[in-house]
Amino acid sequence: MDADIARLYSERRIKGLKPSFVMELLRLHARGPMTITELAESVGRTHSALSQKVAAMRAAGWVRTAAGDDARSKKVTLTDEARAIVGRLAAEWRATEAAIAEIEAEIPYPLTRVVADIEQALARKSFHDRIAEKLAADPEWE
Repeated sequence: MDADIARLYSERRIKGLKPSFVMELLRLHARGPMTITELAESVGRTHSALSQKVAAMRAAGWVRTAAGDDARSKKVTLTDEARAIVGRLAAEWRATEAAIAEIEAEIPYPLTRVVADIEQALARKSFHDRIAEKLAADPEWE
């Protein structure tokens, strides 16, 4: 699905934009500049994960960072390039949500339920632990 969304960006000549950036870009557009911590909390991610994503978005030219209110924080803001396409991103987000709803109507088990069930299974035992168990039983891994 992400590859198809990226293809749409490419068709519109939006370079360097990953589908995984869009939620944060839309959030920054809606709420204005935020610290990495505030942005992470607003999208339900860890500070570490968002710090890495912000670095990637900054390298791609979608955001810039500046010192926050204290020496340990950074404020994240949209670049002019990001502001120029945020309307398109919002349109893509709406279209993607509608397409997912359409797919869910075609299948007997909603994608949102699949995600929730996977999250519950991973809360019981992480993906890492599951793979590590399998590898421990595989002599070629040794």
